[in-house]
Amino acid sequence: MTDVIVVGGGVSGLTTALLLAERGLRVRVWSRDPAGATTSAVAGALWWPYRIEPEPLVGDWALETLGVYEELSADPDSTGVRMVAGVHGGERLAALGPWAARLTGAREEADGLRVTLPLIDMPAHLRWLEDRLTAAGGVVERRAVSGFAQAAAQAPVVVNCAGLGARELVPDAGVRPVRGQLVVVENPGIEEWFTRADPASSATTYFFPQPYGLVLGGTAEADDARTEPDPRTAREIVARCAEVRPEIAGARVIGHRVGLRPSRDAGVRIEAEELPGGARLVHNYGHGGAGVTVARGCARAAAQLVG
Repeated sequence: MTDVIVVGGGVSGLTTALLLAERGLRVRVWSRDPAGATTSAVAGALWWPYRIEPEPLVGDWALETLGVYEELSADPDSTGVRMVAGVHGGERLAALGPWAARLTGAREEADGLRVTLPLIDMPAHLRWLEDRLTAAGGVVERRAVSGFAQAAAQAPVVVNCAGLGARELVPDAGVRPVRGQLVVVENPGIEEWFTRADPASSATTYFFPQPYGLVLGGTAEADDARTEPDPRTAREIVARCAEVRPEIAGARVIGHRVGLRPSRDAGVRIEAEELPGGARLVHNYGHGGAGVTVARGCARAAAQLVG
């Protein structure tokens, strides 16, 4: 007997499933891909409400998730979560939402906003989530889904955490890919992260020191579903990051990554509906570029709708 089937095995699906399993529900996750092959695994992944709506709700979701990551950072080797200092170039507190007033230790400097934030090693964190879910009695199954009726035939509640897949499954034409390309290089000794957005283009400049290397970025190309790295884009990413830290220019490239952020025109969707036959379908998708940032807050909101 299964109480809930969660469709989608990225950070949103696994976090939602874990929360439900820890409440005592019998949970199965259906995911087409292993966690390490999902969009979540490609993420940089710095906690920050980036490219996500609706703004009135995002702050609370993000802050709840921040509190969880702060606790998990006590055991970074297991959870993949570390608290790391860095600078958001050109950023000012007054330009952010009300949530920013609750950031502890943030201070404005000449070049931007300095703050210590969770930086997540996503492959490690996804493994931790899967291990915790299994320990709580949950099951993760590799299974492609062509419609929610498949899951509804086996459980009274289905939770849709399908990310970009929600475009076809729901269907929801407002779900669109936003392409992000990254370059991973050997870290030349950089210990702090840095970000700087260019409002005039889809390009951003950032670097995140991860245990496996220095992650350089990035792009935010709407409606671009290409999954192969573009060599010219990679060179531009390295050049932009080297303008901030020149030692990056000579760093050996370890690899290239491309992820498709699951954006939604109307913002995150967390709501419930009844499927034909009476099963309950709870939606939790449309997280754009901040699925990691709001994972726990959105999971709790979705779990409340499970009943």
